[in-house]
Amino acid sequence: MTWMELLKTQIESAYRTTDGLIALVTDEDLDWKPSTGDNWMTMGQLLQHVSDACGAPCKGFVTGDWGMPEGVDLSELPPEEMLPPAEKLPAIESVAEAKRLLAEDKAVALKMIDQSGEEDLVNRKVNAPWDPRERPLGRQLLQMIAHLEGHKAQLFYYLKLQGKPVNTGHLWSG
Repeated sequence: MTWMELLKTQIESAYRTTDGLIALVTDEDLDWKPSTGDNWMTMGQLLQHVSDACGAPCKGFVTGDWGMPEGVDLSELPPEEMLPPAEKLPAIESVAEAKRLLAEDKAVALKMIDQSGEEDLVNRKVNAPWDPRERPLGRQLLQMIAHLEGHKAQLFYYLKLQGKPVNTGHLWSG
């Protein structure tokens, strides 16, 4: 299996399953967050984050365009701006918007894999703004799929905590 095949297979699975979990959310759920502890995202914030958790950073790794305004260097941001507290994160307006943005993010992720090609995925070394260590591009993109999958699991547990009828199959079947 090549890097391109591996990444595309993982993307198809992660986005299909995430989309299936988003389908279980209602617009009325968007303000919900766990009642104990602190620094939790609301459901709307989580859906916003899930909708750009993979494709957008893949674009950053492949093109160097991290979507920041002109003159802003991500590597120079203080930690509280790089990873702000939950209450400062943007939220999605509707479940329909989350599903649309997730589909767009998937298209970006797939486009970035195609744009890279197998040779770059194997041999090109890149670093993340949050981690100066250079790693192969394919590994960095795989980490972004893992990032989406981590938040997919968070969404699963948000649904479970809300009493929605989810089971382990929802994490893997889509």
